Amino acid sequence: MASIPFLVNDADLTAALDAARAGDERGMTSLFRLLQPPLLRYLRHHAPTVAEDLASETWLAFSQVVSRFEGDGADARAWMFSVARRRVADHWRAQHRRPKLVGVGEAPTPLVPDVADAVVAELSTQSAVEALVRDLPEDQAEVVLLRLVAGLTADEVGAILHKSPTAVRVAQHRALRRLAKTWGRTTVTP
Repeated sequence: MASIPFLVNDADLTAALDAARAGDERGMTSLFRLLQPPLLRYLRHHAPTVAEDLASETWLAFSQVVSRFEGDGADARAWMFSVARRRVADHWRAQHRRPKLVGVGEAPTPLVPDVADAVVAELSTQSAVEALVRDLPEDQAEVVLLRLVAGLTADEVGAILHKSPTAVRVAQHRALRRLAKTWGRTTVTP
């Protein structure tokens, strides 16, 4: 997986985490710079209109435990994506619970798109991520996002999705075969 250009090096993550644990503000800044882009790509796929808010909530949760966090950089990345996934689930659960109130004779006003969101939607990396998982079944798309976008191992993804690492690898293999067929390739490498 190291050949994918936007994946984060575990040694860099561990160094930044060690500095952040020691209270070094630059360490936390380095962690943010390393993990925020893949975190946002993941969240924009699942909840595009609130991705930044969910990322903020994830970082807030991490900032509260960083000083006593046990593990290396890869463990921190897995923890972040596990929390992000729960934040997405909480968001959609809350959306389904809230009634949509509209006054009598009142038409809902269309939302004005945020300029920043429009620019981000045009970014090639996010577009590529969306194109990649668009035609995959939900479980395969989630595995591809966590394995290739987040850079998590099969064991880490298995723990997040409550599946065995073997089931994760099988889902990834099926997804990659499906993508190969969709994109007209005869071989696909993870």
